[in-house]
Amino acid sequence: MNKNNRAGLALVAGCCLALPAAAQDLVISNARILDGTGNAIERGTVVVREGRIAAVGANASGAPANAVRLDAGGRTVMPGFIDAHRHIVQGDPARWLAEQSAANMREFLEAGFTTVLSAIDAPEQILELRRRTDSGETLGPRIISAAFVPLSRAALGGGGIDPARTDPARAANRPGPTAPGIPDADTLAAVRAAKQRGHDAIKTLIIVTRDGPEQATLKLIADEAARLGMLSITHAVSVIDTVAAVEAGTDILVHTPHIGQLDEATTKKIADANLPMVSTLGVFVPYFNDANMPLFRDRQQFPFDTISSAGQGPVNARLLFQAGITYAYGTDTTWAPRDSLEHELRPLHLVFSHEDLIPIMTKNAAIAVGRGKDLGTLEVGKLADIVILGGDPLADEGALLDVDVVIKGGRVVVGGN
Repeated sequence: MNKNNRAGLALVAGCCLALPAAAQDLVISNARILDGTGNAIERGTVVVREGRIAAVGANASGAPANAVRLDAGGRTVMPGFIDAHRHIVQGDPARWLAEQSAANMREFLEAGFTTVLSAIDAPEQILELRRRTDSGETLGPRIISAAFVPLSRAALGGGGIDPARTDPARAANRPGPTAPGIPDADTLAAVRAAKQRGHDAIKTLIIVTRDGPEQATLKLIADEAARLGMLSITHAVSVIDTVAAVEAGTDILVHTPHIGQLDEATTKKIADANLPMVSTLGVFVPYFNDANMPLFRDRQQFPFDTISSAGQGPVNARLLFQAGITYAYGTDTTWAPRDSLEHELRPLHLVFSHEDLIPIMTKNAAIAVGRGKDLGTLEVGKLADIVILGGDPLADEGALLDVDVVIKGGRVVVGGN
């Protein structure tokens, strides 16, 4: 990268940061635009007015006279990244909110993430954090919060052990013994309570048991969530459970099935349901620390008896993608956002091209968090969530790690230091 060009861009962005916190009128010119829909525009311009995209193209015009101008110097401009399955709060929730949340939110922005779906975090803290980021009190990504509602009274692990290590979905004899059900009235009350607290979505975890209540309860939850204007998102990691979730009518599948091989008929059935699916492939790929130790998501020794998922997940992902599923980026981790991105890109790039990764990170992820109308592409009328990269992600997925400037809702939030 040309260091002089980087410095020039940073200087202009720095001027932006001195302005009030509200959305700005911006013009980003001399940009290589990847708009998230498959288009690549060389030497294009993006015009932002009152926080939304007003024009995009080689000859985009209509910029307000007082707009702040950024010369991208030929760099890549694309939509802000979206993590459609993340766990945000760490350690003691109250202490984390007080002492670490602001810095952690800054890390998301610096990695290019302008929207994150919290797929279960401490309710009080995540909702307060969402309030702070929405108001601008804390500078951070847009947060979409999910509350957990169980499908049965089956034991799903615990004791501080990462459930992915000993996932009952891996049991050789599936489905297992019938799990005790939960009264419908209790389930509906839990969904309504989550709505009253202010959550955006209901998350469920489905592991079907023999003649068990899981699928019927999921349908009850999905129907009630839809009535209340909430998303229903479902953790399903085996082919058996993914089919059950599809049949129950959930909105979003927040994992790729990595237990069991998809056949042609099942692949078509899942894809024809027209649901978005989130990747989370990196969970079963070792993360290596500075001492070259292979670690699992829980930062403990990697359990190599789960390594088959590192191959099966990407294979199933590609089969579903080819069948037409909306495939989206998500990590299901608590690693630093940039580290999670670098890690998730490893299994993704096994089966997806550089060109595929752009909509997976942006357009598809926006659909997966229920915000496709406002986010995920650089199109007129959408919120101006934009990243400017130092490299070319169509040539090297590593360019997605080289974030120079981040704009959220028309406000420059990273760049200029």
